[in-house]
Amino acid sequence: MKKFLTTSLLAISLLGLTACGSSQESDKANTTGQEQTEKTITVGATSVPHAEILNEVVDNLAEEGITLEVKEFSEYTVLNPSLASGEIDANFFQHTSYLNDYVEETGEKLVSVGAVHTEPMGMYSKALRSLDDILDGDKIALPNDPTNGARALLLLESNGLIKLKEGVGDKATIFDIEENPKNLELIEMDAAALPRALDDVNMAIINTNYALQADLNPVQDAIIIEGSDSPFANILVVREGDENKPEIQALYEALTSDEIKTFIEEKYEGAIIPAF
Repeated sequence: MKKFLTTSLLAISLLGLTACGSSQESDKANTTGQEQTEKTITVGATSVPHAEILNEVVDNLAEEGITLEVKEFSEYTVLNPSLASGEIDANFFQHTSYLNDYVEETGEKLVSVGAVHTEPMGMYSKALRSLDDILDGDKIALPNDPTNGARALLLLESNGLIKLKEGVGDKATIFDIEENPKNLELIEMDAAALPRALDDVNMAIINTNYALQADLNPVQDAIIIEGSDSPFANILVVREGDENKPEIQALYEALTSDEIKTFIEEKYEGAIIPAF
């Protein structure tokens, strides 16, 4: 009888240990599963407004188990190379025309996930207040990258300051100018330097992100500005094959939510326009 009791107690003890071990393994499996579902996305962006908009969705993505790390770049020309090399998982700074030119030139396989907002490009001056103030031979600075340079030329053409060769569209360069009735001197330079150039030229055509960084209000300060029908919406970009990843889709859905639409409209007061 004593031997039976001892054997029974040992069996119960082993059963308890086994059950405990199974519970611990189950807890560990659950923890591992949670770790496996947590994702981190590193997105490169210029600071205004792109990084500001991204930072607005950090908490929402965290609730879905996604950590969003926003890496700010002061010079946008390095953002596509950084994405192509795998330094970042996505970038947010450019429009489709700029992306297409980069892909065509480099052969890198980068694709758009979708449009988020439009930044109307405008022309600014420290001395002039309207088109009527422009004099013969005045100097205008504009971006020197192909797509934004073409965009600036199209803005000048739409306001009657120049005339371009028919059909050049977003491929226009200063060599495509057919008519320049005011003999305007067009000076191409790095886009980030354009706000500082206002001390040396009569006018500068500036991307809205750089205008905002220089405390220029596109709605109030621009002499001329693109309309809301501008085709140059800013897009979220990833490496080809990553566009359908759940965490990337979750990021894009957050960036195009009603909450972000309201944020853009209220914070930028027309200087930035939602594209969704």
